[in-house]
Amino acid sequence: MTARFSLTIAALAAAFALTACSPSSESGSTTTTIFTSEYGTVKDAGYSIPAVPISKVDKRFHRQIVSYGTKEKPGTIIVDTPNKFLYFVLPGNKAVRYGIGVGKEGFAWEGEAYIAWKQEWPKWTPPREMISRRPDLAKYGDDGMKPGLTNPLGARALYLFNDKGQDTLFRLHGTPEWNSIGTAASSGCIRLMNQDIIDLYSRVRPGKNARVIVKQ
Repeated sequence: MTARFSLTIAALAAAFALTACSPSSESGSTTTTIFTSEYGTVKDAGYSIPAVPISKVDKRFHRQIVSYGTKEKPGTIIVDTPNKFLYFVLPGNKAVRYGIGVGKEGFAWEGEAYIAWKQEWPKWTPPREMISRRPDLAKYGDDGMKPGLTNPLGARALYLFNDKGQDTLFRLHGTPEWNSIGTAASSGCIRLMNQDIIDLYSRVRPGKNARVIVKQ
């Protein structure tokens, strides 16, 4: 076997290995772009959102563009609850994939809705059911918790309504608790790192075409 032939075989083997080991999710989507560098400090509306120590977050949950085959139209949001991913569908069988935190057992939700409206730096008003479980939250029951870095809804919130125009009380929102991404830790809503919810917020146009599909 000549040296040149040996080098050719080695190059082909290396190329195959790179293809076989390309990053992918549990649902088979292949990463084309990853935004690991996008989690630094963010100045926004007078707030300074702290940097996420992103090296401590599983790389699967970093924001990335992935190949994603679906019949849903671009602009649709698909929440893959078991795998802790949220997909924003793009043209050309692509999607932006975000890592998420989901509802604890007993608080999970599935179904279809649409984003009726969205809010920067929202107030947080705990629902009555939550206050009955957590009486210490009663002080926020009327006027809500003011916006801020410790607000449970984070830097942005997207509000989900059903097809009858009724508020589902479920939200896609930011969180200062970056270490909850990839876990089932919330009271039912879908949470993203603040840097990610700002990105998603910029892509969404509220209305009945802004469909959200939550899969369990």
